[in-house]
Amino acid sequence: MNDPLDKFYKVIEDMKAKGLYNNIRTISSPQGAYLVANDKKVLNLCSNNYLGLAANERLVAAVRKAVDEHGVGTGAVRTLSGTIDLHIKLEEELAVFKKVEAALLVQSGYIANIVAIQTIMDKDDIAISDALNHASIIDAIRVSGIKNKFIYKHADMGELELRLQEAKKLAESKKEDGSDRLILVVTDGVFSMDGDIAPLPEIVRLAKQYGAITMVDDAHGEGVLGDHGRGIVDHFHLHGQVDVEVGTLSKAFGVIGGVVAGKKELIEYYRQKARPFLFSTGLTVADTAALREGVKILMESDELVKKVWENAKYLKNGFTKLGFDTGKSETPITPVMLGDENLAKDFSIKLFELGVYATPIKFPMVPLGKARLRVMPSASHEKADLDVGLKAFEEVGKELGVVK
Repeated sequence: MNDPLDKFYKVIEDMKAKGLYNNIRTISSPQGAYLVANDKKVLNLCSNNYLGLAANERLVAAVRKAVDEHGVGTGAVRTLSGTIDLHIKLEEELAVFKKVEAALLVQSGYIANIVAIQTIMDKDDIAISDALNHASIIDAIRVSGIKNKFIYKHADMGELELRLQEAKKLAESKKEDGSDRLILVVTDGVFSMDGDIAPLPEIVRLAKQYGAITMVDDAHGEGVLGDHGRGIVDHFHLHGQVDVEVGTLSKAFGVIGGVVAGKKELIEYYRQKARPFLFSTGLTVADTAALREGVKILMESDELVKKVWENAKYLKNGFTKLGFDTGKSETPITPVMLGDENLAKDFSIKLFELGVYATPIKFPMVPLGKARLRVMPSASHEKADLDVGLKAFEEVGKELGVVK
């Protein structure tokens, strides 16, 4: 009898042949400028730990104190007995940090996008999405069952306006229950694979002109853009003009979790209606305590934000001098463009042999033929660390014919 799951096993073999298989290494050390991967100490150039907070001593101390006082788990979903005082304090502190009226803490950035879209949209509403938005936005639109989906060419405001015109015409007809159709324009703040910044002021202007609401996923903007790393809305001075702000707490903040932020009334609606919030246990004591300390550090000083930008500039200048193509990045995200999937895989393997950890980014994270190594400097790195990385890239680049 044939195994009904056999087709999935064959997919794995095909992925390996095409260079699309993910060889996942095991980390056995704290996240930092260096880490231990597969029992080998390597320079860490692929983490989202922008500010180095994942192993920060202040966060570790805050966790120990909180666990001593609260234990480790929260015991239930938040609407039963699972909302602890640390959750409420963190939500209040995130709202102050983001300069919004209120914030809702959820389990991850991925879940935050599901919450933000699914809770307020149904099948008869209209979603307009940038072509390069994160997978969690795409999946949130799918989960919501929205039939009227428009995709505009990446960061193309002319095409966005055309899609808005189509949406406005469609919205002239009521939904089946007689209510108005909601039009949502959703974008990444910083695009995670290319490092460019969304033209948010123009997006907000066009959305208002055509009666749409605006949502931004600021996963790679928080801790990087704006005053003290407050994110893209602060960067463009658009406070109060973006309807829904989504963030992740696993990148610059160095822990885990997601946040949905906006007007007090909207956040209260999410608190009462969002299914991932209602039917899943909230963040642990340790995660919540660590995040509170991370927010406190950013409120106190922008030293770490400045350092990650200094390191990013140094690294990009180094790659340019060596002849590498780093695309159109405007942020610390530094893609080294290679194109071929197997080339990216081989480049990464050879770097690892030289003690540098930079993972290949390939389909489905980027289109076929657009493979790259996404290099991520952090505030944990010193210039000498980045020189080690650049030297290894030069050696492998010359060996594989990528640079001369």
